[in-house]
Amino acid sequence: MIDFILSENVFNKDNIPWNGNRFLIGNGYFGIRGTLEEYTKENMCAVNMAGIYDRAGDAWRETVNAPNPLYTYVKVNGKKYALPENEPVSHEQTLDFENGLHSRKTVWQTENGKITVKCERFASMSRRHLIAMRYTFSSDFECDAEIITGIDGDVWDINGPHFVKLNSGSDYAVNYITGITGEKNISVTARDSVKLNFDAECSVDIGEKTVCRHIVFKAEPQKEYSIEKIAEITTSEDDFEPKGDITEITYQELKAEHIAEWARIWDISKITIDGDDEAMYALNYSIYHLNCIAPREMKSKSIAARGLSGQVYKGAVFWDTEMFMIDYYIHTEPEIAKTLLQYRIDTLNGARKKAKEYGLKGAYYAWESQEGGYEGCSDYNVTDVFTKRPMRTHFRDKQYHVSAAIVYGLMKYINATGDYDILNEGAIEMVIECSEFYRSLLIKKADKPYYEIHDVVGPDEYHERVNNNAYTNRMAKFVFDTALELIEKYPSDQYDGLKTMLKDSSENIFIRKPNDSGIIEQFDGYFKLEDVSVDEVRSRLIDPKEYWGGAYGVAADTQVIKQADVVAMLSMFKDDYTSEIMAKNLEYYEPRTEHGSSLSACMYSLLSCYTKNTEIAYPMFMKSAKADLVKGGKEWAGLVYIGGTHPAAAGGAWIVAAKGFAGITEDDGKLICKPNLPEKWNGMNFKIMCQNKLYAVQIIGGNASVTEL
Repeated sequence: MIDFILSENVFNKDNIPWNGNRFLIGNGYFGIRGTLEEYTKENMCAVNMAGIYDRAGDAWRETVNAPNPLYTYVKVNGKKYALPENEPVSHEQTLDFENGLHSRKTVWQTENGKITVKCERFASMSRRHLIAMRYTFSSDFECDAEIITGIDGDVWDINGPHFVKLNSGSDYAVNYITGITGEKNISVTARDSVKLNFDAECSVDIGEKTVCRHIVFKAEPQKEYSIEKIAEITTSEDDFEPKGDITEITYQELKAEHIAEWARIWDISKITIDGDDEAMYALNYSIYHLNCIAPREMKSKSIAARGLSGQVYKGAVFWDTEMFMIDYYIHTEPEIAKTLLQYRIDTLNGARKKAKEYGLKGAYYAWESQEGGYEGCSDYNVTDVFTKRPMRTHFRDKQYHVSAAIVYGLMKYINATGDYDILNEGAIEMVIECSEFYRSLLIKKADKPYYEIHDVVGPDEYHERVNNNAYTNRMAKFVFDTALELIEKYPSDQYDGLKTMLKDSSENIFIRKPNDSGIIEQFDGYFKLEDVSVDEVRSRLIDPKEYWGGAYGVAADTQVIKQADVVAMLSMFKDDYTSEIMAKNLEYYEPRTEHGSSLSACMYSLLSCYTKNTEIAYPMFMKSAKADLVKGGKEWAGLVYIGGTHPAAAGGAWIVAAKGFAGITEDDGKLICKPNLPEKWNGMNFKIMCQNKLYAVQIIGGNASVTEL
């Protein structure tokens, strides 16, 4: 069995932002970027809070980063040693993603000899308000040493600062900083307690934005001096209480609990692949990130598009959650999936408000959803690299497909769990409101017998304000059909008048058919656009940070698309089409797709599995699974930083592994496995939940067994 260890054995300053993402640790309540203990906001250091938002002035609203309780560095004979300022002799950074442990070891050469700093830390999975750290110093010569450790309230913000006031203090046993946000006066508090394994002179320095302990001691050669810190993060918005007193909990006690909880999670979620260690490593690394950001024990919370890796995309919830992530939670810990859906139910009023804003009916869910369903997306979402001016985009007002994604996610959950009780908890009302929204979008031309939907942005964001996007129209029909099915199954007087409307809408909406070549045109007029290669369009860029889409983007007047659109539709509604039609569209659209979104590759891989096209399926699966392992992904849209983790790609990799390669389907509540493994895979082993039952799936070659546990 391979070790689930990620490591970097050299120090490269240029990798600091990337390492912050790939070495991330988290527990759903917060995510701690994989930065080093001495780092500050200049190095994008952050403890990113789930679901806590603030707006500073006229800047974009975004999630809040807590005061950082891990801030620590060392002085030797009065000189500070810290990265990136001081070049090390050696450096290693490690993530044990089986146990959720981050560690580092750094050696510096001083005037008198070498010093070594080691540190291990984790975001407690057993007590989600807590962070634990063991920091160890040693030298090969006698020296005067000082460890400075505390809480840094001068946090990294993309669109801040969000704390308009910092309250700090110490009672010696516990230090604290409380930040107060400017928009809603939300308090975010970091507290820490430190234990030593050696004698030292200790003092506390309370600065304007920091509270630090100064631990001064005489270091003997070859002896290790360790401090153990337990820190606690709380907010005024919390819906669950901290567990235990940080002055009484020991590092070892908390670490043992933490590892045991990770073992429980991995017992359900680990996937073993026989014959391909690289794929097994990448897939389980993806699953690790999904586990780090799951809102366990939390009410009505969802997952942001960049997880808990920072404030990118304003910490907002996108359609990514219901389309690409929720499948994993449905089949491993369905109560998490229900929490994600409850967030959408509880933000229905926000969706109603947005629909009304645009003169529409029903529920138009936010493209970038924050608390209460607040729309965090602006009309100007990209900065022009040449003029430095904001560019008008239509993500906010024309991405109509997000409401349908939520309904689609709901039905995936109900079909897999049999939990129809959620309908009585607000879900059926949500579906009805979404159906009314799509009804209000329908238009009919005087000379046409069918309804159309005009002026939309489909999943392919490079082409804005198009008519009859095949994906959007098909998703609207799905919502009409779902609403009709539910009100017939659960009749209510208040919905009687809707049946005729829903049936009319479903039967008469324009659903594009394949042309004579078997290709489904992505939208009206798509085939008339310039048919040119992705490489040719890329060559037209003047600046590599240019945005490809919008009114003047290099792809806008071509058939080159950002991500899976028709292919996504075919993957989602595979029973509507023949294998031949799916294969032809896969062959047509893949060369024309830039894969400018991390959401894209998994949809191509899944459709490739359904059409037995292993030539595309495996590399596209690996592209999704390695989205956070391989450097070079898109980090800029115009001049806007969009780096961070890619949980939708992680979820997509799981979907491909379980539903594509393993061929898992459900039929009348029964789990069926028809594997279609990549050539080098000899087998797979994993567990999966279905209808409140846990199953063990074992695949050897082309044979599969499914055993209820």
